[in-house]
Amino acid sequence: MEKSTKKMLFLYLAAAALGTVLHFLFTWLPSPATALVSPVRESVWEHVKLLYFPMLGAALLLGRGGKGAGRTPWLLSLLAVCAILVGAGWLYHIVLRGESLYVDLALYFLLLAVGFLLPRVLWPLCEWPGTDKAALLLTALLGALIVWFTFFPPDTALFADLSGAVRTFLTIPV
Repeated sequence: MEKSTKKMLFLYLAAAALGTVLHFLFTWLPSPATALVSPVRESVWEHVKLLYFPMLGAALLLGRGGKGAGRTPWLLSLLAVCAILVGAGWLYHIVLRGESLYVDLALYFLLLAVGFLLPRVLWPLCEWPGTDKAALLLTALLGALIVWFTFFPPDTALFADLSGAVRTFLTIPV
């Protein structure tokens, strides 16, 4: 589990930059392919993509060749920060009706940092039998939900475009 601090900092900065680029990717290159990895609209759910894909990349890079559980603590961390983002986004944007860009940016960079620190805390969970399979299955399920809800979002507040635009499916050029 020991990784170089410089390597971790570099990968955190790379993941933060990737998430920032992903936020605007669909605006720059609108297509169904970019819609899968980039938020199509300003909903709480769509912004999970900004943590999911950079953290998945970090999990694949930092967890490879690891002794024992390898990627499992990174996948558990990915799941945890995505769940926290949905909960915090729901509370801030929907319940409290917050609209500050600075709060959104701080939440993103903070949760990404937590996502890089959390694997050390979650490492003991990887000793439980079946944790590796459960983490992989839940990560794949979250990825499948991201794909499904990109094209077919339900009419609920979590998927509502907070900028006032139209439903996701109608904005994706096919």
